[in-house]
Amino acid sequence: MRMSRQEKDRSHQRILDSAARLIRERGVDGAGVAEVMKDAGLTAGGFYRHFASKEALVAAAVDAAFEQSLDRIGTHDDPAQAAEAVAEWQRFYLSDVHVDNRGYGCPIPALAGEVGRSPALAAPMTAGVEATIERVAAGLNGSAAQRRAEAAARVAMMAGAVMIARSSDPETGQYVLDSVRDRLGINDPAPPGRTAAVRGEKS
Repeated sequence: MRMSRQEKDRSHQRILDSAARLIRERGVDGAGVAEVMKDAGLTAGGFYRHFASKEALVAAAVDAAFEQSLDRIGTHDDPAQAAEAVAEWQRFYLSDVHVDNRGYGCPIPALAGEVGRSPALAAPMTAGVEATIERVAAGLNGSAAQRRAEAAARVAMMAGAVMIARSSDPETGQYVLDSVRDRLGINDPAPPGRTAAVRGEKS
């Protein structure tokens, strides 16, 4: 039976969602085509109806992962709303719930260490980092150059803190997270929550 365009689009989105999560959780090598298709509830044989290669899937999945991450900030015409959205995003970024749920978090700390081993990551990661800096800069004060530089520094500090928190003992990880929170003036980090909170779903 021929698949309708609507059915194909739904299947395509399921593959992207599964790949975006599994790549962040397991890395590129740990998220093979068969695993992604199984997670999406589809047969491996249907993969090439959606993507020309695994490299194409990786690029699209990383793009999707960044979109999911940056949806938390959104876009705002009002500077005050933009600043509030960035502040809330920073609270989430440095929270335990983000650290503990890498499959639904920012791709930067999840995948930065993978780029050297997986060339397909380089372009989408670069575009995603640039988009993250741009979105954070929109919520800061100063000239365009000052806002961009400050945003780059914040993204680097926060991503590094999450990477360390995920790869070290709890005491060291907490100390690093708290230090970056203090540097950014975050006095009330986001409270622990369920995975649904990371996905942006309603409890």
